[in-house]
Amino acid sequence: MASTMEKKENNVVVLTIDVPAADFVDALQRSFRKNAGRFNVPGFRKGKAPMQIVTKYYGEGVLYDDAIDFAATPAYTAAIAEHGLEPVSRPDMDILEIGREKGIKFTVTVTVKPEVTLGQYFGVEAVMPEVSVSDDDVEKELSRVQERNSRMIPAEDRAVMNGDTANIDYEGFLNGVPFEGGKGASYDLKIGSNSFIPGFEEQLIGHNAGETFDIDVTFPEDYHSEELKGKAVVFTVTVNSVKTRELPVLDDEFAKDVSEFDTLAEYRESLKTKLLENATKRAEGTFEDNVIETVVNNATVDIPHVMVDNEIGHMLDEQRNSMRYQGIELEQYLQYMGQTIDSYREQLHEPAEKRVRSQLVLEAIGKAENFEVTDEEIEAEIERMAAMYNMKAEDLKSRFAPGENSFVRDSVVHHKTIDKLTSSAIKVAPPAADAAVEAE
Repeated sequence: MASTMEKKENNVVVLTIDVPAADFVDALQRSFRKNAGRFNVPGFRKGKAPMQIVTKYYGEGVLYDDAIDFAATPAYTAAIAEHGLEPVSRPDMDILEIGREKGIKFTVTVTVKPEVTLGQYFGVEAVMPEVSVSDDDVEKELSRVQERNSRMIPAEDRAVMNGDTANIDYEGFLNGVPFEGGKGASYDLKIGSNSFIPGFEEQLIGHNAGETFDIDVTFPEDYHSEELKGKAVVFTVTVNSVKTRELPVLDDEFAKDVSEFDTLAEYRESLKTKLLENATKRAEGTFEDNVIETVVNNATVDIPHVMVDNEIGHMLDEQRNSMRYQGIELEQYLQYMGQTIDSYREQLHEPAEKRVRSQLVLEAIGKAENFEVTDEEIEAEIERMAAMYNMKAEDLKSRFAPGENSFVRDSVVHHKTIDKLTSSAIKVAPPAADAAVEAE
């Protein structure tokens, strides 16, 4: 087998591969053995005619499909290894010559992983956000805890107020005719949540349980339904009941109920410590992102279009699986938002390209540094992956083909690369306008 390589634009290469006649004859014989049972030659029982008779009767080309596969696939694999290529697209093969006497000569056009020209990657400067937690931050968190531990009670002998939850029946009419999706019964609506059409919730304020009345609203111009965009409609609404949220008193007893602390002062201090820990983790994560962004910007790489398209496909799959977990199909959600898969793919192009660029640069750094990976680190990474998927480590291992855990090793190298980049980076203060990280 002999091969030559020609480089094209955007990391496309064309391999010209010659398979000797002797190797192709072997492939023809393998093809015949595979397909002998389907040949029906006069004078022979079906499947019993020898190869020489079959090829004379049907023509040698009857064996070419499988013979090409038997001969070309290993030749292509060998050529890829010979030239040190990493394909990222399906190969496109074109037969130039073929025959028992000639062997096979063919070309394969394939997109390969691009070369990365690294710039500075150790010791780069990157912004480290400043971390602060104020007393106001603590009080906001305390209010959230108070809200989570509240209870709903009937709001008797008074009208609906902002912040209440009104249980309502409603039906919408466009020009006096009910429209699709405009009817609901026993719906709990929190006033002030802005979950309904602008102007709807405010018009419930002042009405009492048992009242039936009309509400005039206009759908927004960007509403997802073409029929209702910018249209004035009337909703007939009945208030079934009104509830309000009763908050617990913030005192030492409250602290005992929601934590392991005996006093509210101790609980406040623990909240501040936790908020500070969370803010620090977020700041460190932002610093890591800034380091990677700087390192990636220092590198040069020509990203093949197919790699971006593949990454968009992965991102779509991730989003689709995430939404299915929430009980909704991606296409259904996009239709609701007035989008299509094609328009959503366009939105994903830039983040997909950024993700591919980062992956390529980090991979190139890992190779350049030749990080060692121990068996203990492999085991620890498997444990981490298993925990992420809520599996046992042994169950995850059982899914690996024998000796095939290279992706685990790659993951360890990936984390080592990021850790080394981050630990060597120089932290710089953010611009004055971005100095504070809010602990929300």
